[in-house]
Amino acid sequence: MAAEGCEEMSGNGELEESSAMEASEVAASPPAAMAEMSEENGSPAVAPEAPAGPNPVTFSMPPPAEDEEGEFPADFERLWKTAHDTPQDFTGWTDLLQYCEQESHITASRRALEAFLTRYPLCYGYWKKFADLERRAGYNNKAEEVCTRGLQAIPLSVDLWIHYINLLLGTLDMNLPDSPTRIRSVFEDAVVAAGLDFHSDRLWDLYVEWEKEQGNMKKAAAVLDRVLKVPTQLYNSHYDKFKEHLNSQEPKDVLSSEEYEELRTLCRQSQKAERAEQAQEEEEERPPGEEEPATPEGTDTEELMQKMREQVLVRRDKVYQDNEGEVRKRWHFEDSIKRPYFHVKPLDRLQLRAWHSYLDWEIAQLNKDTKDPQDPQDPQVAQQDPEQAATAESEVTAQPRRESEDAEVAHDDHRVRILFERCLIACALYEEFWIRYNQYLESQNMDEARAIFKRACEIHLAFKPNIHMQWAMFEERHGDLTEARRVLETLEKTLPGLAVVRLRRAALERRAGQLDLSEALLREAVDESKEKPTLHAFYSIKLARLLLKLSRSPSRARRVLQEALEISPDNDKLHLNLLELEVSGDPSAEAVQECVTRALAAPLAPHTKILFSQRRLQFAEDYSNSIQSVLSVYEEHQKLLKELGGTKRGAENGDDDLEKLSKSDDGSAVAVSAQDPPTMPHVPITTPPPPVMGADASSQANYGGYGSWYQQPQYGSYGSYGYQNTWNYNQGYYPPS
Repeated sequence: MAAEGCEEMSGNGELEESSAMEASEVAASPPAAMAEMSEENGSPAVAPEAPAGPNPVTFSMPPPAEDEEGEFPADFERLWKTAHDTPQDFTGWTDLLQYCEQESHITASRRALEAFLTRYPLCYGYWKKFADLERRAGYNNKAEEVCTRGLQAIPLSVDLWIHYINLLLGTLDMNLPDSPTRIRSVFEDAVVAAGLDFHSDRLWDLYVEWEKEQGNMKKAAAVLDRVLKVPTQLYNSHYDKFKEHLNSQEPKDVLSSEEYEELRTLCRQSQKAERAEQAQEEEEERPPGEEEPATPEGTDTEELMQKMREQVLVRRDKVYQDNEGEVRKRWHFEDSIKRPYFHVKPLDRLQLRAWHSYLDWEIAQLNKDTKDPQDPQDPQVAQQDPEQAATAESEVTAQPRRESEDAEVAHDDHRVRILFERCLIACALYEEFWIRYNQYLESQNMDEARAIFKRACEIHLAFKPNIHMQWAMFEERHGDLTEARRVLETLEKTLPGLAVVRLRRAALERRAGQLDLSEALLREAVDESKEKPTLHAFYSIKLARLLLKLSRSPSRARRVLQEALEISPDNDKLHLNLLELEVSGDPSAEAVQECVTRALAAPLAPHTKILFSQRRLQFAEDYSNSIQSVLSVYEEHQKLLKELGGTKRGAENGDDDLEKLSKSDDGSAVAVSAQDPPTMPHVPITTPPPPVMGADASSQANYGGYGSWYQQPQYGSYGSYGYQNTWNYNQGYYPPS
């Protein structure tokens, strides 16, 4: 059964709350150290501090209702504030609930349970406690309302359905004519919602026993007939109960009138044929003059009743055998699932794999049923029957067969959905299963697929950014940009300072053709991050690229980078981007010289300064109009090599000692004197230029380890739960500060 609770059973069978903070590992919001950066500009980072819950300044206790007590226990407000300040801490909530229960304070218990179940609605045990609290206080209507709300949140909970039914049985006046009708209606809702659960046997048994208590033997048999077709754990016990029920009652009191008349006629004909044959034999042996004893017409003998029972069991045995086959197919998967209920404790990999395997199998069964190898409309089948014999006959019989197959496919689809819902109880804190369910429903019903994202993001995974971004992408893909914007804005409010969310928002506006809004979002991020230099540099580079590549405004991009360098003069990425901006635009020796001079004067690493000098030398050789300027840059580069890298570094960069041979472009070797300057030295470049802005992605990956800036390990514990990072921000979320 999908017994989805946050309690575990103690030795005496009483529900016992799970202990300790080990339960809060999965539900916790992303840790402050968790970071993620873009593919081009990422770097290890310290995440901005983000409150996981409501602002403590705005904390206030809700006023009591008219039927509630006005005073709260002494420690209630302290525990309440702790739970609300850190809503992801499951232990804080259980401490609050336990304290309220000990104090037997109905108002405090109501407030605590309401708040707790809003955040953890899959804990069916607390819905039961809430209903019992209202019932003990004499508020039966409120108790029913609590159960109804709980069943809306977790309709597959067999335990909660049984609790609700027992509540109604204990509070309704069964002498009223409407009461049995209402109870039966609730039973029907229960078996429709949770009856296909593999562990739903107790619910079916309760339904059968209640119908027997009401004296409705036909209805009890009808319920048993239905459960005989459902693969459950105790499937064989239902068949035994059906046989016992059939043998203890007259067939007319158990079977429907249609089936009873059909079997009665069939058995009478069979009995009449047997009697005719027997009479013929007896007549030959009967003494002369003795007449055949008369048989009353219209009466059902015990022999006839027994024959009817045998025929009923013959029919049910076929159903039972088919159902047993379905149980055997599922038994291995069900046996692999050790925790079918909800808990904040992480599931191990074997359990996650078991759910994935079960879903794979159930979906494969559905896909197999949708392929009809005998469909006459299938081209392959048509080729196998070139003469198209008996076409008219096949058209007559095909329609009923297709209707039956459509019903079977719909039934299998319902099974897949039930299994997904069961899975999302045990694995509610794992994004992968929500996303998979959404993908399954997307091709069938857009509203249902959207509802999956809504449930996941607004209730269970409020602090998980990946699924929110998947939701936004889903809405954008289907044309609802307004909803996509709302999803990302809500996520940014929940997890402020998350760089990847701001980038997604800017990218969304850019794809929508709103470059001004995209620029405004990045400018806002730049302005808000001035206290965090590396984050400020990160956003500045993003904004400069937008201005250069899309807005076609090199001057504005240059201004953004120059302003960022005033805050972070030691950030080599800013220097590199500014240099590439100058190099990739209209060649300007003065601008390039200014960039390199600024970089050489900045507190950068020696090897970085050598790269800047080398880039200047390459630019001079490519674009300079004077050989003297090339030689001047070359001499400055050699001087820098001696100061920072030595002769070995110079050799590594292709600058051999001047006394060595230098090859010209045509391959000839020229002897170079150590005293006389070369007329036109050739400067081989072994390190490719650092194309940051205006270069292809492959060269970016190779330049000076630039790609490693964002290839950082994940921070915090987010990656440890196996959540896939769809967009390959595999280094975390925040740039360094």
